[in-house]
Amino acid sequence: MSKTELIAALDVHTLKAAQSLMDKLDGAVKYYKVGSALFTAEGPAAVDLVHKRGGKVFLDLKFHDIPNTVKSAVKNAGAMGVYSVSLHLSGGAEMLKACAELEKRPKLWGITVLTSFDEYNLFRAGFRCGITKTVKMLAGLGLANGADGVVCSPLEAPVLKKLYDGKLTLVTPGIRPAALGDDQKRAVTPAEAKAAGANFIVVGRPIIEAKDPAAAAAAVLKELK
Repeated sequence: MSKTELIAALDVHTLKAAQSLMDKLDGAVKYYKVGSALFTAEGPAAVDLVHKRGGKVFLDLKFHDIPNTVKSAVKNAGAMGVYSVSLHLSGGAEMLKACAELEKRPKLWGITVLTSFDEYNLFRAGFRCGITKTVKMLAGLGLANGADGVVCSPLEAPVLKKLYDGKLTLVTPGIRPAALGDDQKRAVTPAEAKAAGANFIVVGRPIIEAKDPAAAAAAVLKELK
């Protein structure tokens, strides 16, 4: 079974809070997610904070726009030195190709179906094929047009691993050591995500909201071993 890496989500609202969380994790985590909340509050300084501590950044801004606009955004992210970026696969082939053709770029991780969606919510959003078929279709679109990986629920990861093993990195958010009763509809434990074939898991609130974030991260890492 391949190694599964932990990405700790810096889903906080200030640089000070991000620094405090990283202090508590104290080098236990190599990869950090910088999402829209922190980035819109603090900008590139959030990326710099992770880099100064020797970490790698997954810039999770979920780009979705016309090809030239997303290409420019990915190019700028590459100039910041981030490890990877997220972009919606539903942005289409031309958008993906434009980003993939950049000479110096971060890894492109394509969003399939958000883990906050269940079948009913996906249907109401206009997707009529169901979650699994939609994820498979979007992942295939990503692979054909230069994506390096896809972001999906661990529940769909086994299907994608079977279809695209070694061709697409599988990144799985919605990881919950225990049921929290929050907005994640399709969540599993770290061990279950690893067994499903995830190359990376993204963990936010179970670490951030823990009384002891370091112990919570250590527990996740222990599960992954």
